[in-house]
Amino acid sequence: MRHTLKQGFELSGVGLHLGKESTVKVMPANPGSGRYFVRLDLPHKPQIPAQIGAIGQTTLSTELQAEKARVRTVEHLLAALICCGIDDARIEIDGVEIPLLDGSALDWCQAIAEAETVAYDQPSEPSITPNEAVWIREQDSFVAAVPAASTRFTCGIDFPYQAIGNQWYSWQPDSESFVEEIAPARTFGFADQIEQLRQAGLIQGGNLSNALVCSHQGWLNPPLRFTNEPARHKLLDLVGDLSLLGQLPTAHIIAYKASHKLHTQLAIKLSEAVSS
Repeated sequence: MRHTLKQGFELSGVGLHLGKESTVKVMPANPGSGRYFVRLDLPHKPQIPAQIGAIGQTTLSTELQAEKARVRTVEHLLAALICCGIDDARIEIDGVEIPLLDGSALDWCQAIAEAETVAYDQPSEPSITPNEAVWIREQDSFVAAVPAASTRFTCGIDFPYQAIGNQWYSWQPDSESFVEEIAPARTFGFADQIEQLRQAGLIQGGNLSNALVCSHQGWLNPPLRFTNEPARHKLLDLVGDLSLLGQLPTAHIIAYKASHKLHTQLAIKLSEAVSS
């Protein structure tokens, strides 16, 4: 059955990359309408569907677009919605970027729980189930969907910082809590890259209260919520990006040193494989 929110909720904050304040209102939506964004600050309030056909640029976050309307850094909110069982939601925003909040998806999950959910007497759309492995590879980075009886995610990262190094984490949605195991994991970055990224117009809103920052000497703002919090956050991003398929695939999704670009390319390739 499809689910939407029983009542709406509102959260405000600064966006990671543009550094501008925005307010998001997540509202109940009609059955079958899916998850979609509405830019309240633009003429005619254009709608942007949270679907693979709307994927725009994917540099350090995922952006969706419909004609000239854009909304960026959508992955944390979308991960929270799909993992909290919300099929249909109208997401109103008065700016271009979703607030980063504390850098995780926990605040979104808590707001969804307080708003509660209601079921429609309408079946959910079917999950994509690949019959053979689907791969996307770029140098030594890859993401794959391997046939499996149930949905499972395995995410690996490898960074030249001693505090992170090589980490792996695996998670099964049907038996492990998203709210407890994935949602609290915060976004992270590197002290020696901050100036370069800011000169490129990125991470203007990042700070030590909404992102973990790592240097070659260690974490600048410990403690971590998990010993492998960076790997868990990468898995959070992966889930949010694959939510653009409508439902998470029934497959073992394996990602290593992957990016939003590879995540969304896998979503597109999975969709194409099923439609063909």
